[in-house]
Amino acid sequence: MVAKLIEHYEGKGAHIILLSEYGITAVDRPVHLNRILRQHGLLAVRQELGLELLDPGASAAFAVCDHQVAHVYVNDLSKLEEVRALLEATPGVERVLDGQGKKEFRLDHPRSGELVAISERDAWFTYYYWLDDRFAPDFARTVDIHRKPGYDPVELFLDPALRLPKLKVGLKLLKKMLGFRYLMDVIPLAANLVKGSHGRVTDSPEEGPLLMTNSPALISSKAVGAGDVCQIILDHLTAPAPT
Repeated sequence: MVAKLIEHYEGKGAHIILLSEYGITAVDRPVHLNRILRQHGLLAVRQELGLELLDPGASAAFAVCDHQVAHVYVNDLSKLEEVRALLEATPGVERVLDGQGKKEFRLDHPRSGELVAISERDAWFTYYYWLDDRFAPDFARTVDIHRKPGYDPVELFLDPALRLPKLKVGLKLLKKMLGFRYLMDVIPLAANLVKGSHGRVTDSPEEGPLLMTNSPALISSKAVGAGDVCQIILDHLTAPAPT
């Protein structure tokens, strides 16, 4: 399909850019930053129907995790150094960016966390904040990208403990078709299932994202920074059509 698209637009004299968002690297260590913050009295939860929900407003600090990067919001700035020291001492955390570090990585956005944690090469950050799976919120075992306070790659897996998982999914869908309330709770709470992640700057360019173009003269080097991609695209838009 990609080949057909390229052929079609090259026939119209267009600049072609193929850009991957990231490169996947092997991981085998999930790191539960929110659980660590909670264990140190920094993260608060509230109970609803016997289950636990993260309470960001009542938390001195909490993390919004996205694979190998986590934005850590510190509501109580008097605890900023405590939170930073705690993160830096956490196995699997390679680096914690403060204001200057965020500028270095072009992450100094007004909505960035006060701190940004970056994982080690073989680690990644979960959003999990409960300490006992019995109290995990109902959406934790579903595909629910809007209620989870962070990205959850475990949504890619069906719970391996389920017997006849396809049958269970089918019965859930039947309930939906018949108008009954249902919960598609077929996702495991097993972060160890995840074997690939992304987000940190890769140790080797070959493992990172890829940019390809039929106008190579518009790219100054074989390796470019992520923050330079926007300008490269703009240059393609304003350049004469390729010959």
